[in-house]
Amino acid sequence: MFGKKDNLIGLDIGSRTIKVAEVQHTKRGYFLKNFGMVDLPFDAISEGSIKEPEVVSETIKGLIRDLNIREQNVAVSVAGFSVIIKKISINKMSDEELSESIQWEAEQYIPFDIEDVNIDFEILGENEQNPNMMNVMLVAAKKSIIDEYIDILQMSNLNPCVIDLDVFAMQNIYELNYTSEDESVALIDIGANKMNINIIKGNISDFTRDVSIGGDQITREIASRLECTLEEAEDVKLGKNEGKLSNDEIRDITTPIISGWCSEIRQAIDFFYSTFTDETISRIVLSGGGAQTPGFLELLAHETSLDVEVCNPFNAIEINQKRLDSNYLTRIGPQATICMGLALRKVDDK
Repeated sequence: MFGKKDNLIGLDIGSRTIKVAEVQHTKRGYFLKNFGMVDLPFDAISEGSIKEPEVVSETIKGLIRDLNIREQNVAVSVAGFSVIIKKISINKMSDEELSESIQWEAEQYIPFDIEDVNIDFEILGENEQNPNMMNVMLVAAKKSIIDEYIDILQMSNLNPCVIDLDVFAMQNIYELNYTSEDESVALIDIGANKMNINIIKGNISDFTRDVSIGGDQITREIASRLECTLEEAEDVKLGKNEGKLSNDEIRDITTPIISGWCSEIRQAIDFFYSTFTDETISRIVLSGGGAQTPGFLELLAHETSLDVEVCNPFNAIEINQKRLDSNYLTRIGPQATICMGLALRKVDDK
């Protein structure tokens, strides 16, 4: 089973950090062979668009070289306003029939020119209210953003096999590590510049939302207060502050920002409840670098009156103890969530 040809590497191209994970499927389950991450310069990627492709490509190549990864088949993911996810109900038909009519179906729901997007779908099953209808997950992504990612992978001598969405990569790793049974759970990933929200019930996504907020808000506010570079401000945010800001001053900066995050999450949950009036969210699972912002978890639990926990994407995965430090993985676990979800994919996945 080791070295099986349908394995690929998960590559999370975040706006501030590149993460790579190599997971093998064994008879005993999943084995994390390799993992690593490295920071990108500020604004190399902005608003989901790759502004400095050469810098990003060299960073990816350097990380893969340093980890001695030989695999070239990769899964990546996209998010943001260039991506539309909609759960729709249509007349029952086969996969083949829907493949032929999906362009027409999609035109009714997608605010982009249909010629400018790549479309995919998954049939979820019979509609609960009408047995003659079926529920379908419709996904559309702008060709321009897909082409950008394919170009960067090819520049990095990699072969793009799967292009996923951040929200589904989160769901993928959650399903492996946690038992959700039939409860509704809110999966929320907060990166440097985006927040992904995916509310799932069982193994089906009921509601998704991407919001352009994240940890860089804190970094930029620190830079403004101290009149320093973003790199210096990031060090201050991460506690390497050498007394430049007191804990109270940092708290004064972070509190209104994480309050804004909580407000966005609360709005998303309220919208979910208005749409699914019979559903109750049982808990929130946080991931991404922003999940570890001091005070955020506690404030979110207070604001939503829900149990909130931080995701451990390595919970059900055997670790390569010869190469990887378990303490390090525990510390950066929330940041690795999307990357690990991608690494579980196979070459021939839809």
